Amino acid sequence: GEALEVTQEVNCVTDFIHGCEDQLQKIKQQKEKGLLYGIPISIKDHINCKGHISSGGMVKFLGQVKEEDSVIVQVLKSQGAIPFVKTNIPQTMLNYDCSNLIFGQTLNPLNHQKSPGGSSGGEAALIAAGGSILGIGSDIAGSIRLPSSFCGLCGLKPTGNRIRYITTFDLSACSDRTFLPAVTGSLGPMARDVDSLALCMKSLLCEEMFQLDPTVPPFPFDEEVKLRGNPMCLCAQASQ
Repeated sequence: GEALEVTQEVNCVTDFIHGCEDQLQKIKQQKEKGLLYGIPISIKDHINCKGHISSGGMVKFLGQVKEEDSVIVQVLKSQGAIPFVKTNIPQTMLNYDCSNLIFGQTLNPLNHQKSPGGSSGGEAALIAAGGSILGIGSDIAGSIRLPSSFCGLCGLKPTGNRIRYITTFDLSACSDRTFLPAVTGSLGPMARDVDSLALCMKSLLCEEMFQLDPTVPPFPFDEEVKLRGNPMCLCAQASQ
């Protein structure tokens, strides 16, 4: 309900994940409760979810309903999380704003005259306005960091290949940006506080993630490394 009110104000949600009610009933019957048990999580538009599109803000992908959950969605569910909405992005995601011709412009909830940033702008707007407490964005050149900054949130861009990440579509086929194959994108958490980022990373870096994708280094979250302290150290700690 809160997410609906927020998106009516700032236009940040693109889809409601209709299987979330079934997911809630399923996790209630699990013997082992995951680290994210019962937590509703919003996910960026381009992250595949079974039965839903991943548009990337482009009309050409509107008819392509995904047949299975992406690895990160599978792991989130196994940890007890409930992915419940998908959030807006700029067209092709190669932008620091958050607007496309399908879903329109997302506004910054702190100031409707400003942008929430991009490309994970829908995530930032939803979390900042109280419609979600934890979200998954992605970052190649600032797409988690910029909207987190614009909306007063915490966000983490992990080291490349730390978490399973495959783009929904070939961005290089949609542009002349031939550098893209050489740049590693990262999925990462967004929230209001650093502790939530750490909990999310700890839950994702689990055996299921490593088994579903053998290209992900099988290194669990290091409890000794703190995601606090001097901001200048965060880049060195981002491999968590």
